[in-house]
Amino acid sequence: MKAVLPIGLLFLLFLSACGVSTQSASQLRTERTSRKQKLMQAYRHWEGTPYRMGGTDTLGVDCSSFVQQVFENRFDMELPRLTGRQMRAGYGIRRAALTTGDLVFFHTGRKVLHVGIVLNHNEFLHASTSEGVVITRLDNGYWAPRYIAARRVF
Repeated sequence: MKAVLPIGLLFLLFLSACGVSTQSASQLRTERTSRKQKLMQAYRHWEGTPYRMGGTDTLGVDCSSFVQQVFENRFDMELPRLTGRQMRAGYGIRRAALTTGDLVFFHTGRKVLHVGIVLNHNEFLHASTSEGVVITRLDNGYWAPRYIAARRVF
């Protein structure tokens, strides 16, 4: 009987150490605020950069390169270069659960995908083919019906 008690205590200690990490609401807000600040810094750096298929710098950039570079330079995270591969990074989330830093994907043509980064529940940052690097509302008449998926990579 005496041997059971220490094993039981060890088991309980193990379970408590392996429990799900719980972040407080204020920690989550702080994290989102930090992400948004980093994304706004990236926006100020890239703002107005024209869209250029295959482009990788401020002379012209495409959507997937833009996303890849923002994550590498602002969050020290490596993402794939191509939109289709970025669409498999992290894990899928529902549109209603979008938060700052999530990737959002759109179907813009027969075989064409587009990717952007969520700033808040209503806006995303992306390299638009018509406007260059911009912030756009997710409920925009062009983008809303073309939304297909979101991924969380943090």
